[in-house]
Amino acid sequence: MIRIMSAALFMQAPAKLNLALSVGAPRADGMHPISSWMVTVDLFDDLHLERLPEGSFSLFATVWHRDALRRREIDWSISKDLVNRAHDQLEAFVGRELPVKVRVEKRIPIGGGLGGGSSDAAAMLRAMNALFELHVSDEDLRGLAAKIGSDVPFLVSGGSALVGGTGGDIQLLGDPPEVHAVLFFPDVACPTADVYRQFDRCAQVPTVRSEIVASLAARSFIGPADPFNDLADSAKDVAPSIADDMEEIGVIAERPVHVCGSGSSLFVICSDEMHAQALAAHCTAKLALPAVAVRTCANPVLCSGESMPRSL
Repeated sequence: MIRIMSAALFMQAPAKLNLALSVGAPRADGMHPISSWMVTVDLFDDLHLERLPEGSFSLFATVWHRDALRRREIDWSISKDLVNRAHDQLEAFVGRELPVKVRVEKRIPIGGGLGGGSSDAAAMLRAMNALFELHVSDEDLRGLAAKIGSDVPFLVSGGSALVGGTGGDIQLLGDPPEVHAVLFFPDVACPTADVYRQFDRCAQVPTVRSEIVASLAARSFIGPADPFNDLADSAKDVAPSIADDMEEIGVIAERPVHVCGSGSSLFVICSDEMHAQALAAHCTAKLALPAVAVRTCANPVLCSGESMPRSL
């Protein structure tokens, strides 16, 4: 959702879900080729932006939203902050300073495989483009996004897409099919680099299964056992407690439990919204494990949420 009010703007950044993720052996540069079906879901971080007078220094703040279910210390440097990097990339592209005050309120867990930081960066690119009326095309925004992180180009457009290469090869599929799920947030992080290093220790040489991913994305209905993730076992090796959480959730849900991206978040596909809400509430009560019902949503600009803009 995006609202422009004079020199201020509010935008939401959705989490991404890998409904299929196939990973290949590392290339000479160490990067792993992938084939993934990615969709956006209605768990959002909120971005509040205010355009500042020319010559002002840009200001950035990241805090936890009051509704956040799983919080970790926000301790990265400004140079590694993806929202700041998105701002710098856009300034360099247009060749002028874009002074802005930004407050990010996070609901998406850190290190959970849901692309929260990447989505914040993508939302920042779109928000700055609107706030300063830059008229940069989505194609150019995706080019800038590729310099920030592998998930960022998809999240510029969101919705549903087949993503290949190292994240830059994107086949947009439009609005995603209606999928209801429950996300679970274990009390552990899975650093992406650690998960990929563990993946590389596998004895079998992996291959990218693009045709299988595309076949799944072509379906109009996704069953509870349909999603797959080549990084799931590696994530469980890096954070063994995930396997215990998956077993406990599976007993209650009576459905397969899947790993989100490189972990540590987990998800279960549900039959409808009522099923998802009931499962989330039941697992939260029985397991003391934070859980939330979500559904797929379209392009971030079209997503709606309950949060409203407030003063910076």
